[in-house]
Amino acid sequence: MYCDERSYDALCGKENVFKAENEDFYTEYGGPEISVKTVDDLSEAIEHINKCSTHHSEAIITRNKERAKTFMEGVDSAVVYENASTRFSDGFLFGLGAEIGISTQKLHARGPMGLEALCTTKYFVSGNGAVRK
Repeated sequence: MYCDERSYDALCGKENVFKAENEDFYTEYGGPEISVKTVDDLSEAIEHINKCSTHHSEAIITRNKERAKTFMEGVDSAVVYENASTRFSDGFLFGLGAEIGISTQKLHARGPMGLEALCTTKYFVSGNGAVRK
């Protein structure tokens, strides 16, 4: 865990807890690593995610439906989850067929394109603690 000052102080002394550098919040990890940013409210969380994420998939775990709605509408990512794992971001699981290529970026189009290629789809997924092993 790469932690900001507040979360580092709370977890100090725990195994595998390190002070985060600014670039850690822009890093997409390929393993069991995470950057932890402590925020004061939902607006600050959405702002941080929109600034630092890959805009691929984000999740909120909450019992508050209004906060979930605000989060899901405010986060600028291709897939937003409420109470479900981001590991469900898979073309096959979405009913789109087998994945033949994958991009963790928001826009997929390259080269000459028309208006249709500049449009993206945003998926809203709600669950009850669903995980994918």
